[in-house]
Parts: sequence; structure tokens; C-alpha cells
Amino acid sequence: MSRFHFSRFACPHGLPARTLVIFQLLAIYAQSSPATASERVQELYLQAKTAEARGDFAGAAQIYESLLQIFPRLAPAYNNLGSLYLRQREYKKAADVLEKGLKIDPKMVSASALLGIARYEMRDYAGARAPLETALRGNSNDDNAELLLANDLMKLDELNLAVEHLRKLAQHQPANQEVWYLLGKVHMKLSEQALSKLNEIDANSVWVHEISGEVMESMKNYDGALIEYKKAVEMAPQKSGTHYLLGNAYWSLSMWDAANEQFRAELTNDPANCLAQWKIGNIILEQRGSPEEALSNVEKALNICPNLMVARVDRGRALMKLDRHAEAAKDLETAVKSDPAEPSTHFLLAQTYRALGRTQEAQAEMKLFSKLEESARAATAERAKQLLQERNKEQP
Repeated sequence: MSRFHFSRFACPHGLPARTLVIFQLLAIYAQSSPATASERVQELYLQAKTAEARGDFAGAAQIYESLLQIFPRLAPAYNNLGSLYLRQREYKKAADVLEKGLKIDPKMVSASALLGIARYEMRDYAGARAPLETALRGNSNDDNAELLLANDLMKLDELNLAVEHLRKLAQHQPANQEVWYLLGKVHMKLSEQALSKLNEIDANSVWVHEISGEVMESMKNYDGALIEYKKAVEMAPQKSGTHYLLGNAYWSLSMWDAANEQFRAELTNDPANCLAQWKIGNIILEQRGSPEEALSNVEKALNICPNLMVARVDRGRALMKLDRHAEAAKDLETAVKSDPAEPSTHFLLAQTYRALGRTQEAQAEMKLFSKLEESARAATAERAKQLLQERNKEQP
């Protein structure tokens, strides 16, 4: 589980917990016994604050306990005490004291969030859900509570609800890898559930073979994927998508003739499949076939799907072979803007600029190509090193 930062949970009215305690205690008790109560509250509060600042959480907790014995209706003090118990991993005590505080003041958003954490750490996932949802209703921008709620919903197998919260977090924190990891994990579980349901309905249906093939293909098990896709084609040769999936598996293995046959069969079933149309043109280029024929197929794909950037790259390649470099440059420039991190497009654009006599631009593109290729090699080497280290750790 992630490490959730208790201090990030804001107290009601947007005030920090410590400030809120001192202000509310003084406001509540100054009326009845102005001198004595206020001085005693302030004294105990400052003692707790000092103990907490030096890392003495147990000592700070004892002071809040003393404070609550004198003033048992001080809801914010329960919030601070609960937070201290959490830091000491005393989750049961934290939950008990936070529940007492929320009975006095149900609107304490921070106490609801902390109670959710305590119950989650106690593996009481059903009990953690309600206070976390309450905390989010009180502060919809609390990403920390939202992340914990998403984890909690995953534990409760409420996967669709978890996806909603994770998508919101991904919008707030697009560079948070943990969020994207959890989102991928939830979708994998949903896929597993869908496959299980498909098998339950009919284990030998075309849908089961298709999704089984897709799972295998995602794991680079192309031999297994081919077997499943072939079964799907045999069962439903006129169904849109079956020939494309089989052709795509062949295409990934560079089995060009077999792939071309399946893509053409797919276009008979679905003439609007721009991916199949593009890949026919791509295969012609890979086999060093007629650039005119390749261009014709790629342009058909772009007429259907004008934003298909991989087809623009291949149209650029075909135009280069036809010495139509000015036209090729336009397609390749568009593709580079769409995906500036793809090295091969920069390489092709450099060749096109060189053919047009645009030497400086060609050199600039080659520098970008070299830099991206070097970064890719370094990333691959680092990943290989990590895998080797992990494997060595697993060995006795």
C-alpha cells in the first residue's frame, strides 16, 4: 500500500489542525471560565505541540489524552490525537478516538479521512469506505484520500468505481506512475472477469478465442495468439475483426504474405477498416514492392482515417521512393509534431531534407534521431540490468 501522508488532510474551514484546536478551544471555553480554562487549554496545547515537534508522538498523545479528560467535548482534539495514534501505527486506538470526535462533530473532514486510513490499515475495507467517501464529499480535491479510496474499492472488488477515482487522479496528477499502475491493474482485473464470464457462457465461442488471442498477443505469445485467432476465423469468417486480428499477429511476426491475405479478407468484411488498409500498404513497402501501389493503399487508409499518423509516415516513405520529397516532408513533419519521441520519423525527415538540399535542417533532425536512439538504448540497458538484479535476488 502507498504511504499516505496524514498531515495533508485539511481540517474543517481550511485551517491546520493545530491552529484550529487552539482557536476553537479558546472560543468555546473562554465564555464560561475565561482565565482558567483558556490558560489551561493553551498550556496543554503548547506542550503537545512541542512534544510532537521533537518527534515524541507518544508524549504528545498523552497530553491530548489529559486535555480530553478535562474537556471531553473538544472534537478537534480527538482529530489530533487520532493522527498521533496513526503515526505510531496504533490503528485501533486511532479509529476509536476518531469515532468519538466525529460523534461530537460529524463535519470534521480531516477526522473522517484519518478514520478511513485507520480502518484501511486494520484491513477493515468495508468500514474504511464510508469515512473516505465522506472526506471526499467535504474536500473533493483531496487526492490523498481519493487514492486511498481507490485502493479500498479495489479491495472490495468495486472495480468500476475504483476506475472512476483513478481516472480523476490521473487528470490531477498525469505524471503519477502509481496512479497509472493501479489503473492498469484494475483494467486487467476487469478483463479477467470479462473473460471468465465469456467462458462461463460459452467456452468455445468466437469471442472467447478472440480475447484469449489478444491476451496472449499482449504477452508476446504470438504462437498462442495465432492458434486462437485461427479458431475465431474458422468459426466466424464473415465477422468484422476476426481476419484483422489474425493478420495483425502475422504482421507482428513479419509474415508478410499471410498477413496481407488476412488484411484483404478483412476489407471484404469491413471496407472501412483503415488499419487493415494501411498495413497492406506498409507490407508492400516492407517487401520493397511498387511504391505507387503502396501509396494508393496508404492514401485509401488516410481517406478513411486522416489522423492515422503511422499511415502518414508510410505515405512519406512511398513519396520518398517516388522522389516526391517536398510532399513527403509535409507528411513527415506532421508525424514528428504528433510524436516527437519516435526516432525513426526524425531519421526519415532528415533524409527528405537532405534530398531537398535543406542541409542544416537535415543535420538537426539527425542529431535528434541520434539523441533519441541513445536514450532508448540506455533505457533498455537499465531495464535489462534491473531484471538481472531481480533474478539474482530470487535465486537461493
